[in-house]
Amino acid sequence: MSSDDLARIARNKNVARAAARQLSMEQLVKLSEIINDVITQKRDEEAQRQQEEKLKEEKLAEIRDAMSSAGLSVDDLVAERPKRRGRPPKNAAK
Repeated sequence: MSSDDLARIARNKNVARAAARQLSMEQLVKLSEIINDVITQKRDEEAQRQQEEKLKEEKLAEIRDAMSSAGLSVDDLVAERPKRRGRPPKNAAK
């Protein structure tokens, strides 16, 4: 069964029922347990991602506050690089 088949089953209740008819009750219970485990894992991963994003935003706010209190801006941190000249053309007059 491919991921396309699973996506099709997940989108349509009638397709899911038809697929479920091919499985025994024991197989359906096992499938249900597996799906519940996957859902729990996905929820945990999403909660962790949101927590990391929140911490990142808090640190960014701290850095902005520190920069502001020091009288710095983002432009102060970005140094301009001098423009590099490329090689002169081979046939350039000397």
